Amino acid sequence: MFVTAPSLQKSVTGTLCTGVIIACIAILNPVIALAGDFAKREILGFSQDGGLFAFEEFGVQDGSGFPYSNIYVIDTLTDQWTAGSPFRAHLKDDTKDIFDAREEAKILAGTVMKSFENHGNVIATNRPSEIVADPKRMVASPRITVPPIDLALEFRIERKYFPTPAECEGFGDVGGFRLLQIDAAPGGTTKILHDDQSIPPSRHCPLDYDLADIITYYPEKGHLAVAILILMRKVGFEGPDGRYLAVTTRME
Repeated sequence: MFVTAPSLQKSVTGTLCTGVIIACIAILNPVIALAGDFAKREILGFSQDGGLFAFEEFGVQDGSGFPYSNIYVIDTLTDQWTAGSPFRAHLKDDTKDIFDAREEAKILAGTVMKSFENHGNVIATNRPSEIVADPKRMVASPRITVPPIDLALEFRIERKYFPTPAECEGFGDVGGFRLLQIDAAPGGTTKILHDDQSIPPSRHCPLDYDLADIITYYPEKGHLAVAILILMRKVGFEGPDGRYLAVTTRME
């Protein structure tokens, strides 16, 4: 049994009263949420030879309310943007909606959009609202076969810390990431697919990274093409925003 000393009764009583007030406020307003802008994504797929991969992110920007769409085309061998991408449509017009922004981005991309007729297979996926045991690790078979005939693909993402840029001060720790491919074969070695050495300015104060999708494609000739989509949470106007990055590789 806990007994309060007389000298402490006043301060404890005051604390209890304060606690009751806070509790009442919590009941009236149980959750204080930060509503940012998390983009939706669409996998556009691979070129016929697996040399290119493309995806689109789109949504309504928090703060301004303007619709946007970004189309990214990536060389799967070099893991670099190519074909003039990214193609960005940000419509600063209250009369326009997401459909208009997506159509504008497709117009900007032009004929390159005809290259992506092979959508590939999404073999693993996490949605921003999904609660998973470890959003920084994904394991999946590269294709659907019963029984499985391939070694599983495993990827892990690690956060890296760097000095905070001046424009990001006051928003918490920002950083980059390292993406690892874990070899499931006996005696296999871990391969580094991506390793930030600094924070690219294009990411605009990134806060954290999670794995979003693994997409595979088996071309008729050549090696397996793999794309790993990463959800990046970054500083936004009304709360953290969600945008997507892709890392690509070819595998024997």
